[in-house]
Amino acid sequence: MGELDHPDYWEDIYRRNDAGWDKGRPSPPIVRLVKEGVIAAGSRIAVPGAGRGHEAIFLAREGFDVTAIDFAPTAATAMREAAAKASLRMRVLQDDVFALAAHGPFDAILEHTIFCAIEPARRREYAGVMRDALAPRGLYFGLFYAHKKPGGPPHTTNDAEVRTLFGELFDVERLAVAPDGFPERLGNELEFAFRKSSPR
Repeated sequence: MGELDHPDYWEDIYRRNDAGWDKGRPSPPIVRLVKEGVIAAGSRIAVPGAGRGHEAIFLAREGFDVTAIDFAPTAATAMREAAAKASLRMRVLQDDVFALAAHGPFDAILEHTIFCAIEPARRREYAGVMRDALAPRGLYFGLFYAHKKPGGPPHTTNDAEVRTLFGELFDVERLAVAPDGFPERLGNELEFAFRKSSPR
């Protein structure tokens, strides 16, 4: 287990207010995907690694049944406060994303700035967790960060790795470079929609 597997690592970042991935609002490609109807109205959606909850709050406003999860106590507290301020019902958990299946099953899971934040050696395990946490034919969707730089976090990925890790567990419905996004991420995010495959 590396330092990324411990909540203290992430808690320190939030306490220092050094969460560079937090842009203060939901990611434009995710808003677009939801508005396009990639997930059915009223779906039970998990948002692992939700941070301060910008995407989770957006989904709750859109009428989804949201469970937002983050390792860091400060992030979880910020989400609860934001949901209360907006008078939104949203389940907020402070937990390890690798325990996600214990809180499911979910109709959908939103991926954003979490795959790039885990230890790369655990990516195959993570893919299995995402599948296990979904209901039959559930949807795993969102963004992968493919910034092409060494090191991390955030750790990069690419189309080939994503297909290798998830291809046997999901039916790939969409995987392409997102045409929109925050300026500094434009062209470096893969938007996707993967359907949990039926047992073969």
